[in-house]
Amino acid sequence: MRTDFVTATQASVGEPFEEGGSQAVKVQLKLREMVLAGELQAGSRITELALVEKLGVSRTPIRAALIRLEQEGLLQQMPSGGFAVRKFSEADVADAIELRGTVEGLAARVAAERGASSEELTRANDCLDGIDLLLQAPVLNEEAFSRYVDLNAQFHSLLGALAASPVIQRELERVGSLPFASPSGFVGVQANSPKARDMLVVAQDQHRQVMQAIGQREGARAEAVMREHSRLAQRNLREAVRSPLHLPGAHLISPSS
Repeated sequence: MRTDFVTATQASVGEPFEEGGSQAVKVQLKLREMVLAGELQAGSRITELALVEKLGVSRTPIRAALIRLEQEGLLQQMPSGGFAVRKFSEADVADAIELRGTVEGLAARVAAERGASSEELTRANDCLDGIDLLLQAPVLNEEAFSRYVDLNAQFHSLLGALAASPVIQRELERVGSLPFASPSGFVGVQANSPKARDMLVVAQDQHRQVMQAIGQREGARAEAVMREHSRLAQRNLREAVRSPLHLPGAHLISPSS
């Protein structure tokens, strides 16, 4: 099961990456995949020279990829040189999710107060129609669940755009790139849960509520719904760090006592 935080890449460990301007991005994707899969353990030190040998690329794209992963928050720079895979507390991730909910709530309120075009509202509601079709099935298989993740990410992106604010849009992109803070960051933990569909139905109802509030120019209500929506992600976080089921990257998070 994938989430939108895990991006697939064609390269495999030990196989040289093709040359070109996108080489640093490919290295970044591969290193992220290795971290989330546990090939690079939390707290382990990463050096450029070791990755040159492991991935078969030059130091330049590796250095760029390590810097980008530090900016994402997956790595931290060591005082003695090199980088280390970050460890996260459950509270850290919960705060990131709370921050996303706050910014999304602001976006929803601004969209409602300023008014969104009928075309924009239609695109967002069409996306929700696609989710409704998926949820008609009594049980979601892996393909349907993966499709839900895609549509959920699409809806949240469209919702952010409704505010028509480049400032808010940049902040949404920034907070959404924080480790585990994306809208579908912990949706995957529900995939094998008997209550998976029930949780998604609740989330979908909140999606519909916020769109209704935006359409009716009810800013305070729209903001409150999105703040509450982030609570579902926090619940999924709590389940992920305590679940025996594998969720990419969950091993990096230390459960609260």
